[in-house]
Amino acid sequence: MTDLDTSQWYFSVMSKQANPVLSRRTAYVEILGPLRAFFICTAIPLTIYALFFGCSEQFGGCPPRLDHDRSFLALTDLAWYQGLWDTQATMLFVAWYAFCVLAWAILPGDWVFGTTLRNGEKKQYKINAFSTFILALSLAFGVIFLGGPQSFTFLHDKLVGFITASVIVSVLQAVACHVMSFRPKALLSIDGNTGNPVYNFYVGRELNPSIRSFDFKSFNQLRPGLILWILIDISMVCEQATRFGGFSQVNDSLWLVLIFQALYVGDILYHEVTRSAPLWLVLTLFRFQRHIFSQVDITTDGFGFMQSVGCLSWLPFTHSLQARFLVFRPVALGFVWTTLIVLFNSLGYYIFRVANAEKNDFRNGENPKNLQFLTTGSGSKLLISGWWGRSRHPNYFGDLIMALAWSFPTGFSTPLTYFYFLYLLALLIQRQRRDDDACEKKYGKDWKKYVELVPYRIVPYVY
Repeated sequence: MTDLDTSQWYFSVMSKQANPVLSRRTAYVEILGPLRAFFICTAIPLTIYALFFGCSEQFGGCPPRLDHDRSFLALTDLAWYQGLWDTQATMLFVAWYAFCVLAWAILPGDWVFGTTLRNGEKKQYKINAFSTFILALSLAFGVIFLGGPQSFTFLHDKLVGFITASVIVSVLQAVACHVMSFRPKALLSIDGNTGNPVYNFYVGRELNPSIRSFDFKSFNQLRPGLILWILIDISMVCEQATRFGGFSQVNDSLWLVLIFQALYVGDILYHEVTRSAPLWLVLTLFRFQRHIFSQVDITTDGFGFMQSVGCLSWLPFTHSLQARFLVFRPVALGFVWTTLIVLFNSLGYYIFRVANAEKNDFRNGENPKNLQFLTTGSGSKLLISGWWGRSRHPNYFGDLIMALAWSFPTGFSTPLTYFYFLYLLALLIQRQRRDDDACEKKYGKDWKKYVELVPYRIVPYVY
């Protein structure tokens, strides 16, 4: 089928989706859209595997040694590829996804409205991701308490099988959501209705694929992959404890990685829907806000391969690389280095949290710091003081500092453990440019005035 034939077929199907507001045709938002989409759909799973085997005890280290037991010769052997499949790991991963769905369904939580969509409706979302996180941690700690650290090393032992299962499940989920998008009156995403099936599948054709009140997008962004990331970290700690003779023998570097990342995930799950209160107040403070439901990932982007594989597979298995490395390459930091890294991470967290608090308060009509702002011709208000006066994306700056703090405990013996920082840097620069281009189109001359007042993009006084 040629690209023209494909476009005609897509148009004939879309014409049956009666409301033109829901199904209007769109253009590619990136250069080489379909080709780029096909490349990324192929490259993401391969990169996840490459990071696993490129920093692996099985192949002799990080980076691997080509002569280590001739393991790399196995890449030409079909049996080696069969070893990527693990039936038990697949069943456990599917059970984990089902657990998260069940927790979403039965755990208490407020139902809140998102922003108004193009069809004039507002979706309702159930807020209980943090409760799911606490329940999952409680169950994990219960298993460890009853069975010892060796009882929770299965994620470490079967990690490549879990990777394979996550890729399969996330791709199937993306396919299912793409097929669902052809039902009548489905609300399509702005960028995912181009007429090219590859590109649409990649970015997500439907804005909010749902089964009744179950929304795939918000569920995947906040639950299975994000929480699994921390469970993998915990499994790595248990593996080192098993090897060294107990949790008291686990290196300070691995404890730092686990604590930093667990607090980060806990903060996301809590603060995305609450006011900027300290995490320790979680049991006494439940003042809900809907921050995540006003973000572009929810309001504008479709849910397709990019978000499905990104949330379910890429996130948990690439972000846990530092913890996995420290299992077979232990690093003892000592008091001085531990203190310095803690202070560095705290600085990043402070910037990240305070900047987000300023933005969220301002969005909700509050301005406790009396921050200055620029009023545009359309009536929108742009902050030009506080952290948002130092750079246009100060929360990205805090995120990058924390990413470095998670990598420092691994030392400097390999650049691979700094992959997350480099990936995040590239991602945030790309996102910053996309956001700035959109704002320039939206605000026109007012945006130029704003850029003069806030010249730095991410890092104050640097970039």
